[in-house]
Amino acid sequence: MFVSFEGIDGSGKSTQARLLADRLRQRGRRVVEVREPGGTPLGERVRSLLLDPEAEIDGRAELLLFSAARAQLVSSVIEPALQDGAVVIADRFYDSSTAYQGGGRGVANLDWLASLHTFATAGRSPDRTYLVDVPTEVAVHRRQGSANDRIEASGDGFYSRVRDAYNQLASLPRVRVLDGTLPVDVLHQQVWAGVIQSMNQEP
Repeated sequence: MFVSFEGIDGSGKSTQARLLADRLRQRGRRVVEVREPGGTPLGERVRSLLLDPEAEIDGRAELLLFSAARAQLVSSVIEPALQDGAVVIADRFYDSSTAYQGGGRGVANLDWLASLHTFATAGRSPDRTYLVDVPTEVAVHRRQGSANDRIEASGDGFYSRVRDAYNQLASLPRVRVLDGTLPVDVLHQQVWAGVIQSMNQEP
């Protein structure tokens, strides 16, 4: 099973991904956690470049760098793990590029992005995606006191566009939207109930 977590920075998605991984391991399941960009030597080098506050990166270049890191992650980590029967939990996957570079940067339309994602991932898609949704002002408040990376420094208008793009994905059958303003444990129980249901339906 392949589960991804999405949301704007400060939504709490990383916390939910970690809690799910921990609970599955407690139940005896083998879990592989990945993050984007990252998860491979190439991906971590790309991550350092993309998040560097001093780096000047064109929006199109940003999109392609994310896609390159994703392609490597799928081929060298995600696919082998799934083939070996592990549960893969991703802190972001290609929906982030649709929201951030497509919605936030406005560098490409959704149809073109869908084709790019299919190419970069060799057709691999999450079985279930949890979109942790919070108002942009809540996310900004949560990020106060932490150093902003290059993307986090993009401004409130950028994040409003990102959130709008995410919400356009909410109609996809694999996407479940969570109210990120709820307590962490309440959100985790919602995630857990959905994952257990999906796993029970596996052949």
